[in-house]
Amino acid sequence: MNKQQAVLFAVAMTLIAGTAGLLTRLKASHALGKPGIRTSPVPGSRNLGIDLPEKIPGCESKLIEEDPIVTNTLPRDTSFGQRLYLAADGFQVSVNVVLMGSDRTSLHKPQFCLEGSGWKIDPAASRATTVRIEQPRPYDLPVMKLIASKAVTSDGQTVLARGVYVYWFVAENAMTAHHWQRMWWMAKNLLRTGVLQRWAYITCFSVCPPGQEEATFNRMKQFMAAAVPEFQLTPQADATAESSEVRQGARAR
Repeated sequence: MNKQQAVLFAVAMTLIAGTAGLLTRLKASHALGKPGIRTSPVPGSRNLGIDLPEKIPGCESKLIEEDPIVTNTLPRDTSFGQRLYLAADGFQVSVNVVLMGSDRTSLHKPQFCLEGSGWKIDPAASRATTVRIEQPRPYDLPVMKLIASKAVTSDGQTVLARGVYVYWFVAENAMTAHHWQRMWWMAKNLLRTGVLQRWAYITCFSVCPPGQEEATFNRMKQFMAAAVPEFQLTPQADATAESSEVRQGARAR
């Protein structure tokens, strides 16, 4: 990490810490905003069902139950949705959604999830970018693309697998690829309106052999262009988004 990166990192950490303290002080008096994704009420629960589509053109899916270690650790009003999508040619992508309730600690820095499951992130190959969504109207979805490695066992042999992990955050008429940006917007909106934005953390994850990372990401972008309009609400034309600020060479932190 060079001097400029160190300064930016320190500033980001200060903003996050200050935002966290502010949100804690204001928590008792806020109203909870609407999600930026499609949801359904769960009878007898304050949680929501996440309406991930069963089918995407060219893909079937199966519902994946969230790991109890996750559901038992995060706040009780956290909502979850996870599906594994499978194409006829063997391509697979896992889509996972974590939707916060009134407790902001439902969401945390995404890198913790990936590294906690044994994947080692390659900083040089990871960056902020956008995915073009055409329906129901065109817009650029800001995402963070992480490339990671992990030794896995296949047919009795240990081989190196590469993972393409794409994530972003979305609330009602707001979306970003950055955790610190989400925290800042949440605090600013809470101060201005008294409404706590209800953010969802969305991930798409595919595994591939070394050397196939870019081809896999391109395939994921095609999948996302078809899938995202099915479960994410379309932002207004003037929605708060960082797509104009995305730098293709930005390093994921």
